[in-house]
Amino acid sequence: SPTAIAITEQPVSVSVPVGYSFSLRCRAEGRTLLQYQWFCQHQSVCRQIPGATKQDLPITAQQTQLYTCRINDLYRNAVFSDWVKVEVHQCVARGLPPRLWRGEPVIVLNPTEQRVEVGKPLQLQCAAMGVPAPTYQWYRNGKLLEQEKKKKLWITHAKVSDSGTYLCCASNSHGEHWTNAVDVHIGEILPPPEHLQLCHLVFLLATGKIALLVGNNHYQHHPNLMAPVTDVFELSLLLEQLGFQVVSLLD
Repeated sequence: SPTAIAITEQPVSVSVPVGYSFSLRCRAEGRTLLQYQWFCQHQSVCRQIPGATKQDLPITAQQTQLYTCRINDLYRNAVFSDWVKVEVHQCVARGLPPRLWRGEPVIVLNPTEQRVEVGKPLQLQCAAMGVPAPTYQWYRNGKLLEQEKKKKLWITHAKVSDSGTYLCCASNSHGEHWTNAVDVHIGEILPPPEHLQLCHLVFLLATGKIALLVGNNHYQHHPNLMAPVTDVFELSLLLEQLGFQVVSLLD
């Protein structure tokens, strides 16, 4: 029967730097001798780990993978432990963590400042190492965001009210660590209106000599002219020699 085996200690997910060594633990009780077998899954391929038949599975972290342990008794009853994630960060170059690291959260990715147009998606992300793997909680303007409990904060259609200062807290049984606080600006991003372009032109007129050359080639009721192209080119060269800033337009 399924109740013949009871798991008394489930393995726990961890988030560690590449090369870090540790063990996943699983404990169970049953009516007969119990046998353990560990499995891993990487990119949706699940395989039995050869020789991994003890309660503890020693691992030297190389790549992010999922693990589970199957426990069976001599009556052919079998149960599987929870799937756990061993998340591996390639941050050895930064000297993390020190040898004295006890598994407390260490932030390895901070969110970045965002400017987003209204209605467009907003994405903030962070990451932390920890043993056990940290849990996450996002805040905006110091207020806890009830639903935002993942590394990624994702809002599909940003509103003006989503503007503010965001930060995330990563915590586990050893303590907590906060990311940097970042500003998020949500607003209308409009093309510059024509009057602003005109102001820019007036500013140029006020500060220097400007020449606006318009050459018309195409007419609705007249054959195409060729001269305007060469005329505008020659005139612009001449005016530039006289110290004008030249804006040339055709048609």
